[in-house]
Amino acid sequence: MGKRVLVVDDEKLIVKGIRFSLEQDGMEVDAAYDGEEALSYARSHQYDMILLDIMLPKLTGFEVCQMIREFSDVPIVMLTAKGEDMDKILGLEYGADDYITKPFNILEVKARIKAIMRRTTGKEAKEEKARIIEMADMRLDCESRRVYIAGKEINLTAKEFDVLELLAMNPNKVYGREKLLDLVWGEDYPGDVRTVDVHIRRLREKIEASPSEPKYVHTKWGVGYYFQA
Repeated sequence: MGKRVLVVDDEKLIVKGIRFSLEQDGMEVDAAYDGEEALSYARSHQYDMILLDIMLPKLTGFEVCQMIREFSDVPIVMLTAKGEDMDKILGLEYGADDYITKPFNILEVKARIKAIMRRTTGKEAKEEKARIIEMADMRLDCESRRVYIAGKEINLTAKEFDVLELLAMNPNKVYGREKLLDLVWGEDYPGDVRTVDVHIRRLREKIEASPSEPKYVHTKWGVGYYFQA
């Protein structure tokens, strides 16, 4: 595949196992064992994916994720123990794209990585031509993956942008939660539709002047979500 992955975990045996398995698939793997080291790697290298443990020395995984999002939209998958708060696991406030709970099967990890990379590669191919979507006071630049409301840039996570882009490119089309989960996260994503609801809530908090009375992303009760043209 020729892809480059950063694996961040203070448990060296876990890193060793993941690294060996990914290298068997032809990926290039770097390893970091604390938050500061992870941030240093992320700043100085280009990665196709970062696997990031939550409980790290020096800086937590959430802190690292949040800092990385200030300069990169690289896909980030959080590694976490079971029982964590779901909103935090999803990393919505910090910009994570996905999560895997420990203990995990390395085959599951590889499948999740490949699925995200396939979607990312496909997206890049589709975005070769510049696409600008302008509706009301929203401007969506699909090439640079930036969103502006009344001229002010709004910082969205990769998944929040994916959801908004899909809805905005198909105005007034209602998407069920299951359909959104399949289209944005992939049919092999093991999570449930609650993931969609949480992302929509976070998206509204960022782009809507009044999230409880949305101007852009609306709910059709009992059916799904749609973008108001």
